[in-house]
Amino acid sequence: MTAPDLKTPTDLRNNATKSVAQALNGVLADSYALYFKTKNFHWHVSGPHFRDYHLMFDEQATQILATTDAIAERVRKTGNTTLRSIGDIGRHQSIADNDADYVSPADMLNELREDNLRLVEALRAAKSAATEAGDNATEGIIDDWTDQAEERAWFLFEAGRNG
Repeated sequence: MTAPDLKTPTDLRNNATKSVAQALNGVLADSYALYFKTKNFHWHVSGPHFRDYHLMFDEQATQILATTDAIAERVRKTGNTTLRSIGDIGRHQSIADNDADYVSPADMLNELREDNLRLVEALRAAKSAATEAGDNATEGIIDDWTDQAEERAWFLFEAGRNG
C-alpha cells in the first residue's frame, strides 16, 4: 500500500521550508536530548543544594518538554515531516548525552548551562532559516523559545556561582 502524501499545503516555497524544517528538527532533537539530560540530573542530583537543584531541574525539564510539540507542529505546518523515534532524535541531536554514573552538582549546572546556550545557537540558526524562507510565524515563535533557553542558562549560571 502506498503511503498517503503528508505534505501540508502552504504558501511558502518548498526549498525554503526544507531548510526551516531541517533546522527545527535539529532543535527538536536537541530539545529532547536536553530534556532527558535535565531529568537525569533531576533524578541523580545530590548534596547540600539537593532540594533547590532538584526542583529547578524539574521546572526546566517541564519547560523544555512543553516546547517539543510546538516545534514538531511548526515543521508539519510548513509542509514537512518531523522526527519519528528515539533513533531519529539520536541521528539529529548535537547536544551530547551524559551517561556517567556520577556527575557532581557543579558539573550538572555547568553542563546544562552550556547545553542551553548551544540550544540558543541552534534556535538563532533556525530563525535565520525562517527569515530567509519568509516564514514569519516560525520567526516569531522562536523568539519565545530562545528567551526561555537564555533564562534557563542564566538560572544555571547564577545557581553555580560561588560567593
